[in-house]
Amino acid sequence: MSLTEVAREPAADQAAAARRRRVVLITGMSGAGRSTALKALEDIGYEAVDNLPLKLLPALVGEAGDRPVAVGIDTRTRDFAIAFVIDELDALRRDPAFEVRLVFLDCEDEVLRRRFTETRRRHPLALDRPVTDGIARERQLLAPLRDRADQVIDTSGLAIGDLRRLLQAGAGPSESAKLAVFVVSFAYRNGLPRDADLVFDVRFLRNPHYVPELKPRTGRDAEVRGYVEADPAFAPWFERLTQWLRPLLPRFEEEGKSYLTIGIGCTGGRHRSVTVAERLAAWFAAEGRRAELRHRDIESEAA
Repeated sequence: MSLTEVAREPAADQAAAARRRRVVLITGMSGAGRSTALKALEDIGYEAVDNLPLKLLPALVGEAGDRPVAVGIDTRTRDFAIAFVIDELDALRRDPAFEVRLVFLDCEDEVLRRRFTETRRRHPLALDRPVTDGIARERQLLAPLRDRADQVIDTSGLAIGDLRRLLQAGAGPSESAKLAVFVVSFAYRNGLPRDADLVFDVRFLRNPHYVPELKPRTGRDAEVRGYVEADPAFAPWFERLTQWLRPLLPRFEEEGKSYLTIGIGCTGGRHRSVTVAERLAAWFAAEGRRAELRHRDIESEAA
């Protein structure tokens, strides 16, 4: 093999990778947001198909053309069987013509129960039984698919806009290799964000909740931010945090991670966590990285 041929190999590999058709399979718990997920992918150029009979899946993704495909699969799909879905998934992943991702949408059981109750829909696996029975049965049935998923998204407390951003970060064009960062502030009393990759507890900082004029305000207000950042512990801790994050982010990118969710928590989710989350998002911007910011519990009533 000549040196010219050796030099051309990487370029040829890149060209072949660029020609691979992107296929995203959307599955997960009924009521967790599959239709919303398919719509989000359709908005960025995917051909979206829901409840396709599984025997037609190979024909759909094998059609000529380079438009990416998103397929919704759940227990209502005709001829649904876990073993068959796994076989088809493995076959697609082995085919060099396709770049395949499996996205699993999860949700807390109580949230799913409430969604079915509020919409008066019957659960597909519990048509003549309580919704909770169907949820339990479906969770057990889908466990093997969840274990194989490339991306698991918990939609329990997720706004539609946040779900769209998570999906588009994971399934967007391959050339956008830059890590998408999501920063979420939260209250520990309401539980951890289930989709968080990293969680930082800022309850060691002094609490504006105990200052009467600051209690009704939030970390979005300059007075609250000034109070929190004036804590002698704040500046050295924040500096260490950013020094730790800076080399970590490119390593995540090298490993192929497409999105990173960072949780910042305090007791009530209104003051300290909001302040730190806002400051962290600003730091990412200064580093040339866009960070989506969400304050999960900022509207919670002050305790």
